[in-house]
Amino acid sequence: MNLLKMTGITKHYPGTVALDNVDFRLDEGEIVSLLGENGAGKTTLMKVLYGMTRPDAGVIEYKGEKKDIKKPSDAIEMGICMVHQHFMLVPAFTVTENIVVGSEPHNGVVFDKKKAREEVDDLIRKFHFNIDPDALVENLSVGEQQRVEILKALYRKADVIILDEPTAVLTPKEVEELFEILRQLNREKKSFIIITHKLKETMALASRVVVLRDGKITASDFNPAEVTVEILSEMMVGRKIDLGVRHAAKQIGGVSLEVSNLRLMVDGKKKLNNVSFKVHKGEILGIAGIEGNGQSELIKSLTGCIKPDSMELFLEGDSVSGSARTFLKKGIAHVPEDRLKQGLVGPMSIEKNLILGYHTEPDFNNKGFLKSSVIKNYGQQLKEKFLIKAPTTETEASTLSGGNQQKIVIARAFSRDPQALIIANPTRGVDIGAIEYIHQQMLMLRDTGKAILLISPDLDEVRTLSDRILVLYEGNIVSESLPGELSEIELGILMTGGKAQKGETA
Repeated sequence: MNLLKMTGITKHYPGTVALDNVDFRLDEGEIVSLLGENGAGKTTLMKVLYGMTRPDAGVIEYKGEKKDIKKPSDAIEMGICMVHQHFMLVPAFTVTENIVVGSEPHNGVVFDKKKAREEVDDLIRKFHFNIDPDALVENLSVGEQQRVEILKALYRKADVIILDEPTAVLTPKEVEELFEILRQLNREKKSFIIITHKLKETMALASRVVVLRDGKITASDFNPAEVTVEILSEMMVGRKIDLGVRHAAKQIGGVSLEVSNLRLMVDGKKKLNNVSFKVHKGEILGIAGIEGNGQSELIKSLTGCIKPDSMELFLEGDSVSGSARTFLKKGIAHVPEDRLKQGLVGPMSIEKNLILGYHTEPDFNNKGFLKSSVIKNYGQQLKEKFLIKAPTTETEASTLSGGNQQKIVIARAFSRDPQALIIANPTRGVDIGAIEYIHQQMLMLRDTGKAILLISPDLDEVRTLSDRILVLYEGNIVSESLPGELSEIELGILMTGGKAQKGETA
């Protein structure tokens, strides 16, 4: 039975057609995977369904009735919830307050805070999310915030749950736990629409796949069990994709970046405990770990964004210290873990974001005045080279899809000839074609002799790209291994504080 039907959905933005007469359906008890490149229209279609975006044309039917969904509260009241790729949380609120907001239990006319906490705590325990219900969201890691978003949907007991990149920050064990939750809810006739770039997840979970390309449906009625990951990739981008294949370093040279005795205490808690490692020229050193175990503090320490309690940092034998600008000038480039908070200025143009941090350099600045024509030409070159989909380089970064925003951050860091790169979550929320391109660019930089430190919760990414792998747990380096030496399961166990037993396989 059709639970949901969207017919003729059309949406235009200046210079682009986001959705072109799209028909979409969801049946009761179905898990549909919505695939497509960044900018294909996936999130826009779901925002129309959730009342965040008004379509220019089209009809939505839910449970056999036409619906005019003007705002998210309309969708929630109907039984439709959405977990967003970019979190919709209030940083100053607690976990409990964020989960129940809009659906608060009351004692008479008064918000029943005790009951709310009990309900949220029961939910956290039931699904093993391991979050403090009283913690402020602003103090949570990205991964923990993602779990709060998922809990919000579960709390509302919606009939339809839209998940936009729900596993981007989860370990393999956490992913499987989430999948078991979804399967359990699915058996209770809950229906899911999952936007994901992880095709293995589509193969493991979805009952049907819908593919969007350039705002149009190109496939909508096939079972993922009947196709391969390679076929799915080709359907999304129109060509074969090379992912998951290791490309060994051509030549690893001497030490480029050396970190010793890195210690950091925050609010009386050890965030980094005597962290030391070396990254060689022509090497990608991967750091695996569940977010919240010191990755953020490590990244900020190595890029001059915070001053740790102690650290010796050398680049090409020279000591590096000071501000973030000093680190950039010395030749340490940075791809931050959160592109929206740390990587971009949303209302600013693409071309200006592409020089952010380098805007005082003589290339772009003459005695305090920006060289507009130079910046425009530079922006156009990088837009073309890094395949940034946008009408012009003057387009505001905030109007782009998440993947194209990430390409801006990648392009900026990769194009200033750094000696070393600190790269965090390079492909979070990025489509499979862009993942392939970003990985290729990283490998090219490595093979020109650059030293790359890769910090990512995506174990597939770490295992595919890294020439050595470290595991970070509670601020300590607990393991060092070569590619293939430890399985995905073994690494996952180490990431959660356990001890891997040889022979455990993914």
